[in-house]
Amino acid sequence: MRQKNNDLIKPRGEFDFVLTVVTVILVLFGIVMVYSASSYNAAVNYGNEYFYMFKQLIGAILGFAAMIALSFTDYHILGKLRYIILGISIVLLILVFIPGIGIESYGARRWINLPFFTMQASEIAKFGFIIFAAAYMAKHYKKMTKFTGIMPVLGVGAVICLLIILEPNMSITICVVLLMFSMLFIGGAKIKHFVFIALPVLAMIPVLIIIEPYRLKRLLAFIDPWASPLGEGYQLIQSFYSLGSGGLFGLGLFNSRQKYLFLPFSESDFIFSIIGEELGLVGCAAVMFAFILLIARAIRIAQNSTDRFGCYLASGIACIIAIQVLVNIAVVTGSIPPTGLPLPFISAGSSSLIVFCGGVGILQSISRRSHKTVKRLTRKQKNTRNKRNSGVGNDKQSVVR
Repeated sequence: MRQKNNDLIKPRGEFDFVLTVVTVILVLFGIVMVYSASSYNAAVNYGNEYFYMFKQLIGAILGFAAMIALSFTDYHILGKLRYIILGISIVLLILVFIPGIGIESYGARRWINLPFFTMQASEIAKFGFIIFAAAYMAKHYKKMTKFTGIMPVLGVGAVICLLIILEPNMSITICVVLLMFSMLFIGGAKIKHFVFIALPVLAMIPVLIIIEPYRLKRLLAFIDPWASPLGEGYQLIQSFYSLGSGGLFGLGLFNSRQKYLFLPFSESDFIFSIIGEELGLVGCAAVMFAFILLIARAIRIAQNSTDRFGCYLASGIACIIAIQVLVNIAVVTGSIPPTGLPLPFISAGSSSLIVFCGGVGILQSISRRSHKTVKRLTRKQKNTRNKRNSGVGNDKQSVVR
């Protein structure tokens, strides 16, 4: 028995250096772009051109701390604490509606007032859902091909979506719905299940539009933004001006014109427009390549994971990053109706930055505990393999002759 065990070598996993470097570059680049996009706005409204940059810098420091802490924490602990994490996520979403705790801004309650900064509860809820869904699917993977087996994931996702849409926050709700579908697909749900789920979701869209008329205005602005150039179509038109004026190489860093109060939310939801204006198509392509590389490393970590929980967890983190990047860029470029969603690691917002950096820490934890089982060949097996390879070589040579 001891000899058989010695025939298996299990190399210890390592930190994914590329993942770390790409994350750090995106965060530092985000700090620079937040300053560039918000300096004039911050000077006018707060008397300090570094206001948003300082907040982003604090978020980066806390985010790097979370990334380091979680990378040295066994990710299996998250699986054991899945119900506690999920419970905290739901409680935070409920606290948003309590006066004095929740902060209302632009007609929506999305933030919790903390002593030194505000926190967006939905950002934590997204990762709380990923942890719960990954742990559940890993434990009940044999049931995922049945509709009754996917009901707990659907139920939890529906509760989170309901609380987020009541804020109201349509963009994050769509994000969570897409995340839920992605997790179920990864877990093994059948196509007929998705069709059955999609029907009521599609039926809810007209209802949601009727409840909040501004959504209909946004939809019409998406179809023809120039029909209301000073109304709902204003932001999208300004985004087009920003991206179009950048050309191939941009106007130069810090040289944006749209940031002078022309483009609303230029430091957060529409920061990609400022990147296009200042750094051009080349800068936008570089940012997208960095995200593709980061997502690819996350998928690689999922593939090399030693257990289902690690695989599902890493896949979920890869999905949420990909979904938010795609939705944000699609909105900025006018490919889908306007909705507010930050660009991960780059847009202004401490909550988003801390949580996504923490997600990278979880990926590193999975990577550190990943290994591939390598079988040690005996001398007889090596000789047999060498003879076989030699024979193949001789056959090839004889064919050539």
